[in-house]
Amino acid sequence: MFLTVGTTGTPEKPATDLGFLLHKHPGRSQAFSTSHGTAHVLYPEATAERCTAALLLEVDPVALVRRGQGKGRGGAPDAALAQYVNDRPYAASSLLAVALGSVFRSALQGRCTARPELPEQPLPLRVEIPALPARGGAELVHRLFGPLGWASVTAEPVPLDEHFPEWGDSRYVRLVLEGELRLADALRQLYVLLPVLDDAKHYWVAPDEVDKLLRAGDGWLAGHPEHRLITARYLSRRWGLTRDAMERLELVRLAEADGSEVEDIDNAVDEGQDTEERPVPLAERRREAILAALREAGARRVLDLGCGQGQLVQALLKDLAFTEIVGVDVSMKALSVAAKRLRLDRMGERQSSRVRLLQGSLAYTDKRLAGYDAAVLSEVIEHLDLPRLPALEYAVFGSARPRTVVVTTPNVECNVRWESLPAGHVRHRDHRFEWTREEFRTWSAGIAERYGYAVAYVPVGEDDPEVGPPTQMAVFTTLTADTTAATDTTPKEGEAA
Repeated sequence: MFLTVGTTGTPEKPATDLGFLLHKHPGRSQAFSTSHGTAHVLYPEATAERCTAALLLEVDPVALVRRGQGKGRGGAPDAALAQYVNDRPYAASSLLAVALGSVFRSALQGRCTARPELPEQPLPLRVEIPALPARGGAELVHRLFGPLGWASVTAEPVPLDEHFPEWGDSRYVRLVLEGELRLADALRQLYVLLPVLDDAKHYWVAPDEVDKLLRAGDGWLAGHPEHRLITARYLSRRWGLTRDAMERLELVRLAEADGSEVEDIDNAVDEGQDTEERPVPLAERRREAILAALREAGARRVLDLGCGQGQLVQALLKDLAFTEIVGVDVSMKALSVAAKRLRLDRMGERQSSRVRLLQGSLAYTDKRLAGYDAAVLSEVIEHLDLPRLPALEYAVFGSARPRTVVVTTPNVECNVRWESLPAGHVRHRDHRFEWTREEFRTWSAGIAERYGYAVAYVPVGEDDPEVGPPTQMAVFTTLTADTTAATDTTPKEGEAA
């Protein structure tokens, strides 16, 4: 089976830079042993104007059978013959995907020690696979590769026999992809989609395949319109693994949908700065600001209210000054992902004794949350309907009553700075509101007065002189240890405020 990756260049940016990215010198051919044959890397052309690298995989059918990996195993009458007579040596499949991941591992990971700037640069790429099995035909090939940024996707059906056109087309296509992409992105797409199109794998699909899929699909799979089909086929329709992968992809998708608030803005917040360094993401700046406020308050036992996927809990665990960390969220799915992120099942006894994840609604009082040094509401309040805010206020400031409460929320005035955000839109479709700086301060001052707290305001992100920072943060501190805010309308334990 055969695959070529080519690019074009100029004398200033020669096409032979492809050799640096692939970690394979264009001046010689190389051979690599695999468990099912030999992989060869060679360059049919290598000039400053054009460079093409070829991966040729010679499959040993006997070695394939001895490893129990031949197609056709089972009770069919021709199964014994099919183990030796099949398309595995000639058509792109999971065998080629595994060789691709092994031979071009560094390129797949986007690493280049000699020229570290190269992996981030999109290249004019041309990828060609002469024989690609496609269960679903050329139409499915377009559905899978079309949304991934390729300028041209050609899937030319291969006839069963060119001398007998009436026999129709085979299930194989000649694939040509052309477009300007990062090489690592192109290779990761191929690594996942080759076995998906073949709809078969030459090896047993174990649970670690979920992690492989999510790593290779990072940045493109969660938002792909065919992500369900891709996931099911890649995991050989092992439904337990598929469900696990889909749950994790759904949370990635939600995080990406929240990207106008986190990821997109994280990347855009410092666009105006004249610097070659990559801007610090806004989400990271928020966590740093929160941690700084907690350290300054001397907090040791901390609640992360609305912890989501556990990013802040993970950051808190890295600081031994925080002796007890409790993440609370209404979503069991989010808590499940947080547990996986934190690797609670593999955590040592001493570390695991510092952290707990609890399901709970912030609209109700909860005696489990009382007595903590500090609580954090990071990007939480804007997800509640305004009539529900008083319930949260009492549950946190009146009932749980930590000594310090840190609240962050978007600054709607700063939205005009995001070119990707249409005018009049909030940063995420689930946001019920987004406040101006004045609105946030009015709300915070009211809470401070009603519940006996002092409040200070901290900008997070670049503090624009006209519209303020992208995130506004309020740090509440109790005025006295025994101050209470009970009123005649105080909700009873376990009741909504």
